[in-house]
Amino acid sequence: MLQFQPPGFGQGVVQTSLGLMVYYTPVDPMWAAAAFQPDEDIPSLVFLHNFGGGASAYEWSKVYPAFANDYRVLAPDLIGWGQSTHPVRNYQIDDYLTTIAEFIQKTCRQRAIAVASSLTAALAIRLAVQQPDLFQALFLVCPAGFDDFGQGAGRRLPLQLIGLPLLNDLIYTVGAQNELAVRNFLQQFLFAKPNRVTEEMVAAYLASAQQPNAKYAALAFLQGELYFDLSLYIQQLTVPTVIFWGEAAQFTPLALGRRLAQLNPQAIRIQAIASTGVLPHLETPEVVIGLLQLYLQTLST
Repeated sequence: MLQFQPPGFGQGVVQTSLGLMVYYTPVDPMWAAAAFQPDEDIPSLVFLHNFGGGASAYEWSKVYPAFANDYRVLAPDLIGWGQSTHPVRNYQIDDYLTTIAEFIQKTCRQRAIAVASSLTAALAIRLAVQQPDLFQALFLVCPAGFDDFGQGAGRRLPLQLIGLPLLNDLIYTVGAQNELAVRNFLQQFLFAKPNRVTEEMVAAYLASAQQPNAKYAALAFLQGELYFDLSLYIQQLTVPTVIFWGEAAQFTPLALGRRLAQLNPQAIRIQAIASTGVLPHLETPEVVIGLLQLYLQTLST
């Protein structure tokens, strides 16, 4: 997956309780961050990707180079995704709460600024409620637990069918491990404008989906094993949070985002992004970069 990273970015590895987490960070002198020393008091910007077939740190790769001269940029592949370890297991919510916390604790000298999307963004909220000292701020794109306010979203196949082992393999092979399916999913479900999907995006998602044992984490998501009601947690959030929401996001519409944000106006601000779906940072990275730069400035004022 390193071949899909921006120039001057390399790989690092962190050991977690479920295996190795590969992450991407500036290593070439062209980026000021490559010269940062471990003991320097430089804020860490941690980019956490979404779940779904073919997901990986590539999702944020059009955004994080813009911050590589001012922050210690870290973009991990979560456990079960990309080039990180893919344990053969029934993935649960606690697996990700634990390993994300371990990653931050082992890579960030001070409280992290987390940038995350969709279900991972919702998990970041839960983790910030549990361990607020881990975070200075959260910048989240379309955070959703996919069972918010008791209303499930995103399931497109009956759970009793998904649970059949042979059918699991077929679903994953047909739905995530071929180029046509990956392109169709990006164009029809994740992006607002299909013509914004590039060949590189399709190739990156396909390469991640074809990693050995990649199906286990993806099917856990599809089965709903990782779903939860974010509305039960978001009111307890105290870490300053900005939510960005693609106005054309499917499954998790903007109305959901506004309803969630209204539960905790003391901690949360919400900003809609026009003409984008659930991945505005991949669809219109220049817009997300501009918004992140704007809101990051407020942390130091």
